Amino acid sequence: MFNYGIRYLPVSTFSLLCSTGLAFNAFFAYFLNSQKFTPYIFNSVLILTLAAVLLGVHSDGGSASSNKYPLGVTLTLAASALAGFSLSLSQLAIKKILRAKSMAIVLEMMLWTGVVTALACIAGLFAGGQWRGIHEEFVGFDRGRVSYLMTLIWIGVSSLAASVGFLGMIYSISSLFANVIGTLGHPLVPIFAVVFFHEKMDGVKVVALLMAVLGFANYMYQHYLDDSRERKVAHTLMEVKRDHSAVDSVNL
Repeated sequence: MFNYGIRYLPVSTFSLLCSTGLAFNAFFAYFLNSQKFTPYIFNSVLILTLAAVLLGVHSDGGSASSNKYPLGVTLTLAASALAGFSLSLSQLAIKKILRAKSMAIVLEMMLWTGVVTALACIAGLFAGGQWRGIHEEFVGFDRGRVSYLMTLIWIGVSSLAASVGFLGMIYSISSLFANVIGTLGHPLVPIFAVVFFHEKMDGVKVVALLMAVLGFANYMYQHYLDDSRERKVAHTLMEVKRDHSAVDSVNL
């Protein structure tokens, strides 16, 4: 659905629509992972969702045809919902079902899910007959065969690195935090789209971009507050232990 969605949408619109995955992830995390919601987290999810909706109702005519634009929006939103559900489900599997105590178990889970995904993609490639066009695509690539191979290789490497990073953050913190870090890149994509693909950056996209940045800032501020609170609690416990040790020494 992501692949078809990006065919019917401009890169910048597609990227910012993907930020709704954070809202879907927060929804599923609340029920599956007992995620606590604070005003800042709620503001973050709400602002990012509104930014995506703002783009969803704004057709800029930069994609294939106008009648495909609603389909592209629908597919991208549906894919974002499934992606958010997948992250919450991964956290549930890692912390509640597998009870993983090391990153090795998490990587093993990633290995087997990757094998299943690869087999499903290969089966779809041959069942749909798209394998017949691989050679023509390879030969007809406008930047040359070496660039074609390098593009595929680095897409694979970067996707693998992103998957390991996402699972590592899910294992260490939560699926919602991992999704927020992933969403950080979305506001930057429209800028690169303007530079490399010469897309137009109109007022609606600028507003959506600023809203996305504000939504991310809200979540990171909540993370900062949580971290500060934990440090204060740890410092207080250390002071209490030190006082008890001093009292015990006097009594002895």
